[in-house]
Amino acid sequence: MSLVETRRLVFPGLAGLYDSVAPLGYPLIRFAAGAILIYHGYRKLFAGLAPVVGDRVLAPMGFPAPHAWGYFLGVLECFGGAALAFGLLTRPIALMLFVEMVIVTFDVHLPRGYSFSSPGGGYEYPLLLTALYLGILLRGPGGYSLDRGIGKEF
Repeated sequence: MSLVETRRLVFPGLAGLYDSVAPLGYPLIRFAAGAILIYHGYRKLFAGLAPVVGDRVLAPMGFPAPHAWGYFLGVLECFGGAALAFGLLTRPIALMLFVEMVIVTFDVHLPRGYSFSSPGGGYEYPLLLTALYLGILLRGPGGYSLDRGIGKEF
């Protein structure tokens, strides 16, 4: 069964190519959505940024124990990002990242405007990640995931 409707294609000869690569689309999106956070978490954990995030971002927002939250976010982004990239514990990780990005988008970046290139970074990039993590939460690990490989989904 073809995933692509040949009659709708401008170049029907490409249907075979599209069918062969279509199953890779979602795993690629999931991988990129997880991998993009690893660097951010690494810097929080191993470059001393967790206390800075705690002092400059989380404490003014009223988070209790802001340094602990800063380190938690580092672990979530570094190791949770890697787990999401490979499809391990996909839904719980996506849920935690979705909650983080809702806060980052609406409490941190929204007041800075839309464009991420604006001073301090606007909300367009965090909003995209928020939507991605929500989509991954709703969709689950999909094929080509460790969750699928171990035969359990969370």
